[in-house]
Amino acid sequence: MALSAQQIPRWFNSIKRSSLITAAQLRNRFQRPGQIWLHGLSAQPQVSSDSCFLQWGFKTYRTSSKWNNSSQFTKSSGQEINSAQSTMLPSVNEQSQKIPTFDSELSLEGLDDVPPLSPLQPISEQEAVRIIADPPLPPDSFTLRDYVDHSETLRKLVLLGVDLSKIEKHPEAANLLLRLDFEKDINQVLLFLKDLGIEDSQLGAFLTKNYAIFSEDLENLKTRVAYLQSKSFSKADIAQMVRKAPFLLNFSVERLDNRLGFFQKELELSVKKTRDLVVRLPRLLTGSLEPVKENMKVYRLELGFKHNEIQHMITKIPKMLTANKRKLTETFDFVHNVMSIPHHIIVRFPQVFNARLFKVQERHLFLAYLGRAQYDPAKANYISLDKLVSVPDEIFCEDLAKASVQDFEKFLKTL
Repeated sequence: MALSAQQIPRWFNSIKRSSLITAAQLRNRFQRPGQIWLHGLSAQPQVSSDSCFLQWGFKTYRTSSKWNNSSQFTKSSGQEINSAQSTMLPSVNEQSQKIPTFDSELSLEGLDDVPPLSPLQPISEQEAVRIIADPPLPPDSFTLRDYVDHSETLRKLVLLGVDLSKIEKHPEAANLLLRLDFEKDINQVLLFLKDLGIEDSQLGAFLTKNYAIFSEDLENLKTRVAYLQSKSFSKADIAQMVRKAPFLLNFSVERLDNRLGFFQKELELSVKKTRDLVVRLPRLLTGSLEPVKENMKVYRLELGFKHNEIQHMITKIPKMLTANKRKLTETFDFVHNVMSIPHHIIVRFPQVFNARLFKVQERHLFLAYLGRAQYDPAKANYISLDKLVSVPDEIFCEDLAKASVQDFEKFLKTL
């Protein structure tokens, strides 16, 4: 029979007044895992608060049930109720046998729900000494070296050959790398670069210069490659351009298209010659246009070259478009005015503008000292400007000057 509404509060009050299991008893039971909660009959407990609780609850139940049902049932029905009570509620002895007291053994399964020890629980000095804690992450530093041990991204970049000492000079770049996840943000860019044609041995140098590529959207990078392919640049051409100009793919399609259009229009070159020009010197697409415009004026107005002569020279030596203005004028002044080489011969051998001026001066003066300073191709025993500035000293002395290296070195000491 279920308890009535009036009996439930009294039943719970009796539970609250009963003795509860303490933490010390839990530890004592937990330290003896070999003992289990016995099922069935247990040792007869001594008279305690538990047995008093069972007896009091049983008496209360009988009294209240008789009081509540005295006006509703007859004597015969009362006997049936008493028999039902005796059937549903065991006797005091049986109840005390089936419900173990708190002094009996506890179940290990019941101890599984015991919460773990608190992290704030005090520990002994011996336990504290055995704790090995990782060094704290530096809140601020002037070098990435302090973060390598804490960052998987930095460790893997070092293995790729990235020079962190150069990147850390740019605080915004260092902060970018520390925020990136290698698997999520970097690995896909590496796969893209390798598919583009960048070798594993070249990744370190490339990423050291263009660490900003990690901030670019991968789809934008693929779009720029697709644009270059649409302009008939081969995969090998694109790989070569990216190696020579690591920032090439950081520029938008509009920027690349405008640059190609500028050189084709300004220099009046064909599509093929324009493509060959930027493949050989891809930084024309990434650098400033001001040096290019300035040098074009210098060749035409100060040095006196014609437009077709300028076209011929820059297609052979693209660096002439970005060379230092002072170096250009000084080299031309010595070659044209001191060596007496006319414009049309300089146009045939524009490599002279790409050489070191003091090297040209030393060799010309030595040839003039020997009486062999002849640079006109129409005359016999002429000296090619190309060989004059490109061959090493041994070949210059033996083939061009017809002298020994020792004689050349002695002459240089007289200058």
